[in-house]
Amino acid sequence: MWKFVAQACVTLLLIAGPARAVSPADPDKVIHFAMPAADDGFDMVRTSNYYSGLIAESIYETLLTYDYLASPAKLVPKVAEAMPEVTDGGKTYTFHLKKGIFFSDDPAFKGKPRELTAQDFAYSFRRLLDPANRSPSAGFLQGKIVGMDAVVAAAKKSGKFDYDAPVTGLQTPDRYTLQIQLNAPDYNFLYVIAYGALAGSAREVIDAYGLQSGQHPVGTGAYMLERYVPRSKIILVANPVYRGSVWNFEPSSDPMDQQIVRDMKGKKMPQVGRIEVSVIEEEQARWLAFQDKQIDIDWIPQLASRTALDGAKLKPEFVAQKIRLQRFTEPAISYTFFNMHDPIVGGYTIEKNALRRAIAMSYNTAEDVALIRHGQAIDAQMVIPPGVVGYDPGYRSSIGYDPVLANKLLDHFGYKRGPDGYRTLPDGKPLKLKINREASVIYQELAELWKRGLDEIGIRAEHPVSNFADNLKAANKCELMMWGGAWSVDYPDGENFLQLLYGPNAHQGNNGCYESAAYDALFKQAIALPPGAERTALYLQMNRQMEADTAWKLGVLRIRNWVSRPWVLGFKKHPLLHSGWEYIDIDKRLVEQGR
Repeated sequence: MWKFVAQACVTLLLIAGPARAVSPADPDKVIHFAMPAADDGFDMVRTSNYYSGLIAESIYETLLTYDYLASPAKLVPKVAEAMPEVTDGGKTYTFHLKKGIFFSDDPAFKGKPRELTAQDFAYSFRRLLDPANRSPSAGFLQGKIVGMDAVVAAAKKSGKFDYDAPVTGLQTPDRYTLQIQLNAPDYNFLYVIAYGALAGSAREVIDAYGLQSGQHPVGTGAYMLERYVPRSKIILVANPVYRGSVWNFEPSSDPMDQQIVRDMKGKKMPQVGRIEVSVIEEEQARWLAFQDKQIDIDWIPQLASRTALDGAKLKPEFVAQKIRLQRFTEPAISYTFFNMHDPIVGGYTIEKNALRRAIAMSYNTAEDVALIRHGQAIDAQMVIPPGVVGYDPGYRSSIGYDPVLANKLLDHFGYKRGPDGYRTLPDGKPLKLKINREASVIYQELAELWKRGLDEIGIRAEHPVSNFADNLKAANKCELMMWGGAWSVDYPDGENFLQLLYGPNAHQGNNGCYESAAYDALFKQAIALPPGAERTALYLQMNRQMEADTAWKLGVLRIRNWVSRPWVLGFKKHPLLHSGWEYIDIDKRLVEQGR
């Protein structure tokens, strides 16, 4: 059996095999892209890292995906022949797969072509729920599939998940049919089906590479991994056996869609044969690389917004270069969580809540927006962002910037100031926060803003520095006292954000291990209801409960200003698709003229 050997740089080799399809991609068409933080591998069962998902989306395929141009977001078939048959009062979903879809060649297949089957999706569902994988996304399926809870419980008891155990609610009656039976109707289940961790995955690949599967992804998507230098460089090349498609999307009401359709309609996709991704953590360095034409698609860093933008438009020097701009409020939130298990900031007693509330009230979000984000953000008021079902533009958080009231709270609950002006815990023990961060300049500036606010209320803090991937791993284990993170929309319903605070999702996205009986009861009530006013009202109550417990300090809604070079055709940043590289083209003639 071929054995994976870990090394600083891994080059993946193709196995010659019988032709199944010929990708239309041109190897001379290259996209240059940069990520501001590192991935932590491309096994999406084991991570919720946004940058991992950005790459994995082009390698793996889900049953459903999103229409490239439709607004609001619209689910469409990907490897499924059509949208599923839904029966049994919304509890049973039957998918029929397209035939003749093949995984990219890999030594794990021992030289034989490997067709995608319904079993590959059933396997991915099981992997997500295997306790050994500690998936941060397990909550998307937990408790939902008929008969699966017993298999999971047995695995927790024995230490080994039985992947061959029969599960009533997960059936493959034939090679191309997947049938899923739920314990109760789930009105967001089709959105979950489109989530990257539930893409088709070959069991023999996972068996061959084990814990190294994240560094050796093998899928049926438009691209495959050619070279991987962790935390530095990722190169994707067109999957030669990818079946391809014809670009045939209809424009939305967005005026830019008309030009996209003119540029792209009728083309055989993918057109781009190579994607080179660099990890550039410093915003200034990334922006300089875009200006130097080393990057084709990027977003304007907040620190560069005043030099690149005139209000909501590009300045003339950038317009003269025919750079295209897409500006919108990102359907994502930023926040700082408190670890509810931490001996300093955790716990549910009134004095612990008072401490968290005072800390949250010391942070000046208005200065964050004006001085650090350079106006390219909005103060977040609720857990659900704009563009997502459940967002209420009139909602206002009960936790605002108020250092005077914060000091009064701390005084009242016995957090006394010492001779140096800094406070102790009520029992006299030292009070010192650890707010983890990343190394780049913006996180240093955010740490300084935290320090100014905390100094004003007499609380010491240190800011341990690590990279994003390592901080995320520690957060998923509820090991960090405080950390400022962000969550980008996986599916356009408020549940996707509110589940980050659901108690049973501790270690599975709920990185503060927040457990509130009141919140959890509201969450269960809400997800049992169809979309509508009653469910939205429960979403608002859940926001208020989070504030009552001060589980998070909400941050900002980021305004993204995506820019692309004139030779990039068809690019439109989708609110849910991470990259969309298989839907765009490169005009080689314009590249030659412009570089």
